[in-house]
Amino acid sequence: MSQEMIDLLVTGTWETLYMTVVSTAIAYVIGVPLGVVLYITGEGGIARNRAVNLVVGIVVNVLRSIPFLILLVAILPFTRLVVGTTIGSTATVVPLVVAAAPYVARMVESSLKEVDGGVIEAARAMGSSPWQIVVKVLIPEAGPSLLVGAAISLATILGYSAMAGFVGGGGLGAIAINYGYYRYQGDVMLATVALLAVIAQVFQEGGLKLVSKVDKRHR
Repeated sequence: MSQEMIDLLVTGTWETLYMTVVSTAIAYVIGVPLGVVLYITGEGGIARNRAVNLVVGIVVNVLRSIPFLILLVAILPFTRLVVGTTIGSTATVVPLVVAAAPYVARMVESSLKEVDGGVIEAARAMGSSPWQIVVKVLIPEAGPSLLVGAAISLATILGYSAMAGFVGGGGLGAIAINYGYYRYQGDVMLATVALLAVIAQVFQEGGLKLVSKVDKRHR
């Protein structure tokens, strides 16, 4: 493998990390509030509202049901409107966020459902408002589960970012498609697969270690 290709793989790795981390961060900024709304307005929630729960649930489910590649192409005009282009790693962040935010919302909702109902009832008995229960009870109690979800989300979004290579998304996915697939360079394809696997493993292991530390402090 030439030095030029090695340099290209290094650049692709940084682009992939950039797309994955930035997309996940923005997806959580959007997805956490959505997940909280889904939980507190749902059956047995602390602020039940069937209409709100139904509307948010439908939006989340519709976006989650669209395969990423189709979603990526379908919102190209929106991507161009937001960042001014549809090519490159920055442009890929837009569809990644649109695809990941609903996924994160359901992950957050699932984590909140694991919180012991007795703790919530105790907080309500002490006169805590719904906002106080969310911030001081639900989020802290669900902390370890939320961190596990974040690690899983990072690995999932990493996979999405690789798919974006089919439409000029940049990163390791684009290198795998342009060189490994179209130019039949098997060594490049193997290298990109190996790098993606290593990044996913680092995300997973790092997340699990962080969860372990937080869980010990929580206890």
